[in-house]
Amino acid sequence: EFGMERGAVATGKMVAALRRLGFDKVFDTDFSADLTIMEEGYELLNRMKNGGSLPMITSCSPGWINFVEKNYPDLLDNVSSCKSPQQMFGAIAKTYYADKMGIPREKMFVVSVMPCIAKKYECQRPEMNSSGYQDVDVVLTTREFAKMIRMAGLSFDRLPEEEFDHPLGLGSGAGAIFGTSGGVMEAALRTAVEKLSGEELKSLDFTEVRGTDGIKEASYTVNGMEVKVCVVSGLANANTIMEKVKNGTADYHFIEIMGCPGGCVNGGGQP
Repeated sequence: EFGMERGAVATGKMVAALRRLGFDKVFDTDFSADLTIMEEGYELLNRMKNGGSLPMITSCSPGWINFVEKNYPDLLDNVSSCKSPQQMFGAIAKTYYADKMGIPREKMFVVSVMPCIAKKYECQRPEMNSSGYQDVDVVLTTREFAKMIRMAGLSFDRLPEEEFDHPLGLGSGAGAIFGTSGGVMEAALRTAVEKLSGEELKSLDFTEVRGTDGIKEASYTVNGMEVKVCVVSGLANANTIMEKVKNGTADYHFIEIMGCPGGCVNGGGQP
């Protein structure tokens, strides 16, 4: 959008731009991606150990959620109960953070900047109001954010590198890989495998689930238990896998599905 070379890291300049556009606090969705990962990892373990609908399927892509609700409503028990990082963030900001900071919940206005157009629909779902108010008030796509920067007359390339506010600006490497196909799976596996084995991971990398293939499969043996996983991106591929789940031939414990080919990084709201 601003002529920087492809792949250039613009995070610090984005933070600086948001402050100059008038935001009081600038946080990072990596924080709530970490919360999602922890919840999803434990939910998978609970289903595997204590019984529950398997395979468990991720719930963080609103385009995919819309698709499964309309096309496979009888399989909704397989979908994780976790909110997406965007929605977890809104809920945390308007409850925990607002209360800690002494800000009335109704005074909190939460704006997300997302690579995804479906996030606009997601934030308006009637159940997304844990605080008693809409958890995320407005969603801007990455392109819309760039348009606002131009409208405000900011020279993006000349902005300083600034840091996110704390504590909701902190995130781990697991949160950082969340937006690419295989990232949610890899992050959740780090939690689940460590809890299953009771040992610290020697390697954090589960490289089999990476890459841009539309359907990726892998199997891991943990504590004598085999964990079979599948990573899907693009709704045509999701349809293929869901037909297998429907007819009982999907031999997996955990499936990650993202609506966009290659994951959120290639979302419809990206430049």
